[in-house]
Amino acid sequence: MGEGIDYSKLPRRDVLCIDVKSFFASVEAVRRKIHPLDAYIIVISDFERPGAVVLASSPKVKKEFGIKTGSRKFQIPEDPKLMIVEPSMSLYLEINRRICDIFRRFVADEDLLVYSIDEAFLDISATRKLFGEPLEIARKIQKTIWDELKLVVSVGIGDNPLLAKLALDNDAKKNKSQIAYWSYEDVPQTVWRIPKLTDMWGISYGYEKKLNDLGIKSVYELAHSNPLFLKSYLGIMGLQLYYHSWGVDYSRISEKVESKHHSYSKGQMLMRDYDSKAEIMAVLREMVEQVCIRLRKYDMTCEAVSLYISFSKHETSFGFKKTKKLPRATNHTSEIALYFDAIFEENWRGELVRQINVSCEEVKPAEAYQLDLFGSIQSEKTNKIDTIIDEIREKYGKTSVFRAYNLSHGSTFLHRSGYVGGHKGASSLDKEEKK
Repeated sequence: MGEGIDYSKLPRRDVLCIDVKSFFASVEAVRRKIHPLDAYIIVISDFERPGAVVLASSPKVKKEFGIKTGSRKFQIPEDPKLMIVEPSMSLYLEINRRICDIFRRFVADEDLLVYSIDEAFLDISATRKLFGEPLEIARKIQKTIWDELKLVVSVGIGDNPLLAKLALDNDAKKNKSQIAYWSYEDVPQTVWRIPKLTDMWGISYGYEKKLNDLGIKSVYELAHSNPLFLKSYLGIMGLQLYYHSWGVDYSRISEKVESKHHSYSKGQMLMRDYDSKAEIMAVLREMVEQVCIRLRKYDMTCEAVSLYISFSKHETSFGFKKTKKLPRATNHTSEIALYFDAIFEENWRGELVRQINVSCEEVKPAEAYQLDLFGSIQSEKTNKIDTIIDEIREKYGKTSVFRAYNLSHGSTFLHRSGYVGGHKGASSLDKEEKK
């Protein structure tokens, strides 16, 4: 088929890439007894902020109003047809769990890769004898999810994960059946006809510019470039993009690669510009504490911390990102907080702050934690305090016990205590339903 590529020698699997159409908006439509494809629902991150981000919009909203994920609240026109709602992250996570349970009826756990809250890969190579051909299995999954959850899903089918994903994004989502199959043999009629480079999985706007600078403006041109030329300019990524343009992907879902470098992080966009050191420090310490709770929950420690501070748009500089190495691995909140405090003190010069991101890095199992001779007694006391607070919060909720600075002006802890994944765990409709 290709120049130097013999598809007969490549691994061939039966892979499905499944996406729930406009997931958040569709769940909100179903709970209101509206067909997801007939709804005019927009889910936004926060009612109170004009610049709040659109998290999802129904297909009709995208088509008729051009409002999609990433749009801003102030861009939403005033139209009586549009229903603007807050997110219900707890509900979305529960629906995601139920969808994954449906997937597990068709594949073993090792052949299921949950790519995001609304998208997953299924390798059905080992179970197609039980459930039929790939197209038949795709239809069965579509019907099951519709019958049980009233959600519409699109399915891309491919000889590998790459082709399945490309089939999903560039074909299935746009056709009536919401199913598309792309094979190795179809590459010239499918992959090479993808209209934009950024419609290829793995090509960002940055790489699009780099390829454009090399005179490559389409996937077809990428596929017919000299791979050695691409490697000389883009490194190993150049070769990967070349082979992707031919539909080549050796990855297998069952062979999930674990990252060698883990980190635990948390980010927060503040509701307003913060200019008070006390307010900024209060939010910073709240965030550090929440990350440390996660470290202890999974019995991990960290050996480095990283702080990213983004300044207000009214400042002349963007902000700073700095990392500090710790003298020893730890998961104690008070110890780790000292290093974040130090980074902030060393780099902040009174600028207006709008975003804070904290990250505990170089993570490793807690059993490797070593107490130093002189600090062991105090560390043990600190560890007991942290553990007791964690247990109380686990049993009685996040706000059952909190620190004094959580009551200080500028603190966001109590306001955000019901948030899940950075967004509201329950909307006003959830609360009404519980009454």
